[in-house]
Amino acid sequence: MKSPSLLSPGVETASAAVDLDAMPSPTGAKTLALLDLLSRHPEGITATDAARESGFTQNLVFRILKTSVAMGFAVQREDNKAYTLSNRILDLTSPRTGDRSLVFCSQESLRHLRDETGETAQLLIEVGGKGFVLEQFRGTQSLQVLGEVGMRVPLYSCAPGKAILAAWNEAKRDEWFRERGGRLKKFTDTTLHKRSDLERELEEIRACGYAVDRAEGVEGIHCAAAAIFDAYGQPLGAVTVMAPIARMEEEDFSRFGILCRHAADNISNRLRTG
Repeated sequence: MKSPSLLSPGVETASAAVDLDAMPSPTGAKTLALLDLLSRHPEGITATDAARESGFTQNLVFRILKTSVAMGFAVQREDNKAYTLSNRILDLTSPRTGDRSLVFCSQESLRHLRDETGETAQLLIEVGGKGFVLEQFRGTQSLQVLGEVGMRVPLYSCAPGKAILAAWNEAKRDEWFRERGGRLKKFTDTTLHKRSDLERELEEIRACGYAVDRAEGVEGIHCAAAAIFDAYGQPLGAVTVMAPIARMEEEDFSRFGILCRHAADNISNRLRTG
């Protein structure tokens, strides 16, 4: 019997609907498929439910999950014995400078940015033309704007994405626009969905060193961000802080933007010097 695909409609994943038993290593393919399944259950999934959803035998699922825990790619919760992915996969895929991980080098600055502003701070990188949340420090205010580690967002409608776009050269931006057919979806009234408008703002970002998001992706949320660079001046990602409009008004953008720029500079320096 052929192993079923584990994909659900609308789920963003690198996997494709394939016959796992036809892979060069069926066990390896099923291991990766189970990790993909875990990624779609951030709250956790038990071995029994994983076997039912995957169609794999209970024994195979149990062995793969236990091995994943032993190697640090998954963790098992104490309360309900459900399995969840660890952050090790994100750390493996995180940009690195030498032996220094971007996530590791960013944590101190992200925590400081969160403490200094009281707002949620995140680390994003570009993956497949979109922003990808690598790390998050939840703010200290009672009402917070939150995302999820692993979440994907359009580059052009958020401050960290625009900070990355602004750091790209023209040829790379041209390629990025071509891949989108020259069309950008409008999410809110303030979304910069025309290239000419977006390019003008990217020029402003390069001039001041930080980007802002005027509720361009989600109504009621403002963000500020700055790009992180390697030793060759290439963007590795961006650090951002986000808040409800009432706590980050237009006149506050400069303060938040400069704080993000300082955090990004500190991360860039740590990556270079250790």
